[in-house]
Amino acid sequence: MITTAAEIEQARELLVETPTPPASSLKALGAAFLAATAAVLLAGVMVLGPTFALKEHGPVSQFEN
Repeated sequence: MITTAAEIEQARELLVETPTPPASSLKALGAAFLAATAAVLLAGVMVLGPTFALKEHGPVSQFEN
């Protein structure tokens, strides 16, 4: 049988909050960079439009025979 003192000690352990680390500015900077990159790519797609296509070329050799 659990005593009252043991129950109170268990309750105190559950109520103790662990300190959370502060938010990292590096993570926020990375998220902002990702959002800015996505915005620039989306703007590029909007400017070029649906008719834009890259022409595929055959393999290119460094050395000519």
